[in-house]
Amino acid sequence: MTEVADQLKLGLAQFAMHDGPDAAPKNIVRAIEHVRAAHALGADVVLLPELFSTPYFPREMDPKFFALAHPLAEDPAVRALSELARELSVVLPVSFFERAGDAYYNSLVLLDADGKSLGVYRKTHIPDGTGYEEKFYFRPGDTGFRVFETRFGRLGTGICWDQWFPECARAMTLLGADVLLYPTAIGSEPVTGRDTSKPWRRAMVGHAVSNTIHVAAANRVGDEGGQKFYGTSFIADPWGEIVGELDGGEQGVLVHTLDLAAARKDRDWMGLLKDRQPHAYGELTKTQR
Repeated sequence: MTEVADQLKLGLAQFAMHDGPDAAPKNIVRAIEHVRAAHALGADVVLLPELFSTPYFPREMDPKFFALAHPLAEDPAVRALSELARELSVVLPVSFFERAGDAYYNSLVLLDADGKSLGVYRKTHIPDGTGYEEKFYFRPGDTGFRVFETRFGRLGTGICWDQWFPECARAMTLLGADVLLYPTAIGSEPVTGRDTSKPWRRAMVGHAVSNTIHVAAANRVGDEGGQKFYGTSFIADPWGEIVGELDGGEQGVLVHTLDLAAARKDRDWMGLLKDRQPHAYGELTKTQR
């Protein structure tokens, strides 16, 4: 059992992705550079954006993009960052396009500070709409929500669209997470043109307050085929304060020290978990049509 951590130095990386046939190696190098930069600032854990090794290919439905998927053991980003995690003694949640037999998932592997995998989480909620055609590529995850015991703390990990669902945040908190982490690829809405950046952050801040827990998201930036990703990666504390953020066009890293011991005390004091009444929540388990 990992010793309970009192503090965690969390780093976020925000950057634009290369496109083209040789994009993956360039994007992996870019990710490595950002991890090194965050580690140089003291980060124990570094969160990268969703599917960072490629452009955001679910902008469109095209079978050619299935070739980007790899089994966990063969994924080039996972392999490169496993070596980096071991070299730097840093924990890395790594988002990747997973092929598992005949199934495809939007997945995350949690690499501990020795570079070893602690397991995989497969994205539960899969969006389906113009510019975000993920149901064409990914099955809904079959792992359930997960919390990983790392060298530096218990990390709950959702992936992008998961972050809009309060059930995901609550489940990970109940599983004992110290902090909730969400790699993200979110930006412009091609049909409506509406800017979702502010409601996105408000929803996430609500998860932080409702569960008395730190919440963080790392988003990409840049224009990919006319779809503009709006960055604004951030860390929210258990009281809903934004304690670290990057602006909409910025590429770089931020590092902030999370007081996990204080958050645990506040979580106990608030009593939001102990005062739950699961017997009254039957409607939450019914399928809506």
